[in-house]
Amino acid sequence: MAAKDLTRQIVVISAFCFMIIAAMVGTGLFGGTPVQDLQDGALDADGSYLAPATTAFSIWTVIYAGLFAYTVWQAFPRQRERSRQRALGWLIAGTMVLNGLWLVTAQFLTLPLTVLAIVLLLALLCVTFRRAAVEPGRGWIDALLIDGVTGLHLGWVTLATVANTAAWLTTIVPDDAAEMASVWGIAVLAVVAVIGVGIAWASGWRIAPGLAMAWGLTWIGVGRLAFEPESTAIGVTALIVAAIVIVVPVVGTVLHRAADVRNAEV
Repeated sequence: MAAKDLTRQIVVISAFCFMIIAAMVGTGLFGGTPVQDLQDGALDADGSYLAPATTAFSIWTVIYAGLFAYTVWQAFPRQRERSRQRALGWLIAGTMVLNGLWLVTAQFLTLPLTVLAIVLLLALLCVTFRRAAVEPGRGWIDALLIDGVTGLHLGWVTLATVANTAAWLTTIVPDDAAEMASVWGIAVLAVVAVIGVGIAWASGWRIAPGLAMAWGLTWIGVGRLAFEPESTAIGVTALIVAAIVIVVPVVGTVLHRAADVRNAEV
């Protein structure tokens, strides 16, 4: 197993390097088109009613920093043969590769293919986070660099999938459909609330996905209340859903720990 474990560590490092290079290419740092101008501006903050304001995307700095820290940590010799690294290392490497591929797809391919790419990333993140929940770690480093970083990645990509899909649909629906934008936007945000609560429940009330979703939802609210396209209904709904997806896992965690204390006293 030693050779396979070493291979896994190298693959994780390679996946991170690929993601960073792909991000540089995809964001136009090597002379390409900036993200906000890709796909004729469909992915910009004013591209759809469910697009977060520009500030929301600063969360990628946190996620990338977390993935870098994980990549360094998992490369330590003492991590090589750990069962949790064996269970999750390959999956986390896959999420980094798909993360990079989304940006390359946005830069060079079509908008529908960006939706496919981000749905694949979301699916793999769901599998990875679920595996993290059923393969408990030990200590705060495990909790931070595996559960925390993967949770933030999952929460943000969940919301980014909604925004990406909305951007695509905005380009293909008739112009008169804008009259129903608020209704559809509120309906989608209601589904997001259910998904956020479902992720919290399925993961044992882990908070990281809700944090990332609440961050993005807050900036959707800001975007619709303060910038174009304006929609008070969607903006207020987004802020309400942001509160739901962060409050529910916090309350769930408190209740779960209280139950553990009561059981320990019996």
